[in-house]
Amino acid sequence: MTRNTFWKQGLAALLFAGQLCAGARAKNPDRVSVKTPDRFAEQTNAPGTTTDAAVEKWWATLNDAELTKLIDRGIESNLDLKAAGQRLLEARASRRITRGDLLPSIESSNSFRQIRGGFEDGNIHLGNLPPGGGIFVSPFETNIFQLGFDASWEIDLFGGKRHALQAATAEVASAEEARRDALVSLSGEIARNYMELRGAQRRLALTKQNIALQQDSLHLTQVRVDAGLGAQLDVERQQEQLASSEALVPSLQKEISLSIHALSVLLAQPPSALQQELEGEGQLPPNPPTVPVGLPGDLLTRRPDLRQSRAQLIAAAARVGAAKADLFPKIVVTGLAGRQATDLSGFTIGAGNFFAVGPGITLPIFEAGKIRANIAVKKQQYEEAVTEYQKAVLTALRESEDSLAGYGREQERREKLSAAVQASQQATQMATELYRRGLTDFISVLDAQRDQLANEDALVQSNTAVLTDLIALYKSLGGGWNTTAPGR
Repeated sequence: MTRNTFWKQGLAALLFAGQLCAGARAKNPDRVSVKTPDRFAEQTNAPGTTTDAAVEKWWATLNDAELTKLIDRGIESNLDLKAAGQRLLEARASRRITRGDLLPSIESSNSFRQIRGGFEDGNIHLGNLPPGGGIFVSPFETNIFQLGFDASWEIDLFGGKRHALQAATAEVASAEEARRDALVSLSGEIARNYMELRGAQRRLALTKQNIALQQDSLHLTQVRVDAGLGAQLDVERQQEQLASSEALVPSLQKEISLSIHALSVLLAQPPSALQQELEGEGQLPPNPPTVPVGLPGDLLTRRPDLRQSRAQLIAAAARVGAAKADLFPKIVVTGLAGRQATDLSGFTIGAGNFFAVGPGITLPIFEAGKIRANIAVKKQQYEEAVTEYQKAVLTALRESEDSLAGYGREQERREKLSAAVQASQQATQMATELYRRGLTDFISVLDAQRDQLANEDALVQSNTAVLTDLIALYKSLGGGWNTTAPGR
């Protein structure tokens, strides 16, 4: 073969390989896009919200030292967050394994044999026949030492291993975003349970205050009855209302206990560990005057669950390329080198050395149907990942709009309830005074007391709902994910 012929054949082989490589390309996830609106539609109904970039440590805007302390402790100790960090480390280790497949494999091959028998230099030695006949074999003993190295390297000509590495890298990114999403969920859960705890404690305090007022009313009613100025029915009705109010106490105490248990477990402690720390009446923090929410398009980069879904999409695209590469030949270069000697001092360069190197090619002749079926599976998995990503984006937009609607409408409801509380308090005072003067019946007093208790309780619940809706809003915006946490 002439030199020109050799180069022509080599060039043709390279061009052919390039065409094959083009057939092994993966899907392009960059072509997948989801349209987002220019701004949140419900923002106009949510007073105090702005289009400024959302804050990260949103809980700091509530100015509650106890809440901040609980979230910091949860970030350090929460078991779900630790498990997410461990899964991240697992994904990184798996990627190192996949990356190792791109590198040559080298192994040491060593052996030792001891040979005994009537062999000399590997041949049977026949001596002179002694009297009486027979065969004499000269006995001998020798040691054979062999030291060597075996090496192999699959040339990733068609990109199968590189695509596998891309998929593994995307899995690492997915695990990282899952850890961040766990962090967002953790801060939101701690804050929500904390607000529900403070709300229940405030409701309990108000209920006890109303019970004390109703006890005073009962005493006043009993005095009037004893003086012949009222009916015993008024006493019975007051006792009925007092008992109904007292029945609220165990229910609220139950809510308080459940919230403390939830907070304790979120901090990786026994359920009652925070009982002493959080018992007593706590105050609900005021909601901040302004809440920056950013733009809908910001969700694609802010929310960890969307970035996780995007990473899964990239991984699925890379697996398509890896599956396509299985259709093409695999080229493996193998080699070995070593030396044999009868003693360790003989391990020098010489006739006992051996060396071999050469390529090997495997072709999937009878497995093309199986490989194409696997490609079809990977393509469908990619399309599924595309659908899941599009669904995740729409879900994120809906959650943000829902949170804005809830936050805005609940503020409006709270304003109305605040006015109702003021009116009911005045009505109770007026009804009580008129009853003392004998200008109205006791039913008016009972109705006024009942309305006051209901409105005050509803106002506390609305204050709690405003804060939990605000927390849901911050969570839907993806706030808090870049806070330092274990397992990075």
